[in-house]
Amino acid sequence: MRRRTVTAGNLEEILQATAPAAAQTPEPAAPAAAPAPARSSQDTGLRTEFEFELPRGYVDETGTVHRHGVMRLATARDELRPQIDLRVKENPAYLSVVLLSQVITRLGTISDVHAGVVERMYATDVAFLQDFYRRINSEGHTRAAVTCPHCEGGFEVDLSGGRLGES
Repeated sequence: MRRRTVTAGNLEEILQATAPAAAQTPEPAAPAAAPAPARSSQDTGLRTEFEFELPRGYVDETGTVHRHGVMRLATARDELRPQIDLRVKENPAYLSVVLLSQVITRLGTISDVHAGVVERMYATDVAFLQDFYRRINSEGHTRAAVTCPHCEGGFEVDLSGGRLGES
């Protein structure tokens, strides 16, 4: 087996070289200004994007707080790409930062969510996004079954929006 050192500069080149022949054609670039739809592939009913609201919110350089965002379903490529990232090889805990930065398509008015944005999020928000990622990619929805501690009645809550106590 041949080992290759990967740098951030040649990551795309290696991914294209190792992709199947049909996938080597460059993907058309999506317009950067157009916001991602909350539901795609409507004709098949497959929901691939999920809106969320961060518990605390990301504070950008200007002091603006961004709480609402959109996360898309992960692909196999999204799961594999961090494995060859040097930052992840040096620190395996960085995997979730790289992975989240690939699947978050919008955060408030920010459409270019990269690893630096995720790095500067509060730990509470990163933990929320990790759980949200797991739910939509494993279970296919954002609902959770809960039990009332007082009456022990069971019900479902949607984890994608609203803070506790808010309507």
